[in-house]
Amino acid sequence: MALQNPLNAKENRRLIKRQTGEGVDLVFLLLLLTLLVIGLVMLYSASSAQSEYDTGYTQSTRYLQKQGLCAVIGLIAMAILSRIPPEFWLRWAWVLYGISIALLLSVLLFGQSVNGAKRWINIGGLQFQPSEIAKFTMIVLFAKLTRDFGKRARQFGRGVLGFGGALLGILVPLALEKHLSAIMLMGMVAVVMMFVAGTHPKWLLAGAGAAALFVVVYISLMGYAGDRVTAWLHPEQDPSDTGYQILQSLYAIGSGGLFGLGLGKSRQKYLYLPFQYNDYIFAIICEELGLVGAVLIVALFAALILRGYWIALHGTSRFHTVLASGLTTLIAVQTILNLGVVTNLLPSTGIALPFFSYGGTALAVNLGEMGILLSISRYRHRSAQQEETV
Repeated sequence: MALQNPLNAKENRRLIKRQTGEGVDLVFLLLLLTLLVIGLVMLYSASSAQSEYDTGYTQSTRYLQKQGLCAVIGLIAMAILSRIPPEFWLRWAWVLYGISIALLLSVLLFGQSVNGAKRWINIGGLQFQPSEIAKFTMIVLFAKLTRDFGKRARQFGRGVLGFGGALLGILVPLALEKHLSAIMLMGMVAVVMMFVAGTHPKWLLAGAGAAALFVVVYISLMGYAGDRVTAWLHPEQDPSDTGYQILQSLYAIGSGGLFGLGLGKSRQKYLYLPFQYNDYIFAIICEELGLVGAVLIVALFAALILRGYWIALHGTSRFHTVLASGLTTLIAVQTILNLGVVTNLLPSTGIALPFFSYGGTALAVNLGEMGILLSISRYRHRSAQQEETV
């Protein structure tokens, strides 16, 4: 009996591994874990003073412990979801969509108020924001509809009314919650996914105009939202109230200079900058790590996002491609909006910086979503699947 060449055997094992969907995209995984580790380090630095204040100066790791626990949960979810074939979400898209709407409506009845906003519910002692779940289920449903519509996505009936109706099912409960930031975020992600699906650009432009009109009307009706716009345009006119937060953020960014004050040496985190460990954590990053450190972190985000789109482009089915592009766009839009707010390029939106800002639900859900992206990347070596005729 002839002996098998070890080199050929190794190559055969590699081919079998690729064909059976093994091996996630290591570049994406490495970028993700790097951002997560840096995020936890910066969260501790940004939250230590607040933690000591909240615990009577007995503990500096209160927020890090909670975030670390959610990171572990998220990593476990990511590992599990990276093993589940993406077609699982195709089968359960409508069920998940219905559950997310039910959770959003339950907030109006049983929700808990935090910092004046009623957007959280408590189930079994676990407090979380249903809007984080809704973002994911909307992306999954849009990916399914893209597969189902096929080329008919260019038609008004499906490319606009079909996607628009599904989107309104989630946006209406969010509007009742007065959750403008989630509405803006999901609207932007939806536009990108509709473009990828093939919706005609003229309908997208018309939708963008309608959305802009909605935001203007919404802001004019909601006093607190109008105050945010005023503070954005002229923070110096009310430095002790509406303009206080953004001015403190700009002070932090400016004092960091080129190389920063040093890790852990921020001055603004000592209760000068509100939400310094949450929405405005990037200001503390700029203060401690300077322009060089901030640019490196932005570069890591850019690399992660570009790699996510690379995975989407190498999807083996229409569903894989649109699902991956939606999940990547969600991270991209959150990052861009957060950085824009912290640097006062945009009015305050309340959108956190992925993998950095304090928030257990958001971190665990984001990591789980990245697990689905890794699952899609497992099949990137397969030949393209033949889609069903629609």
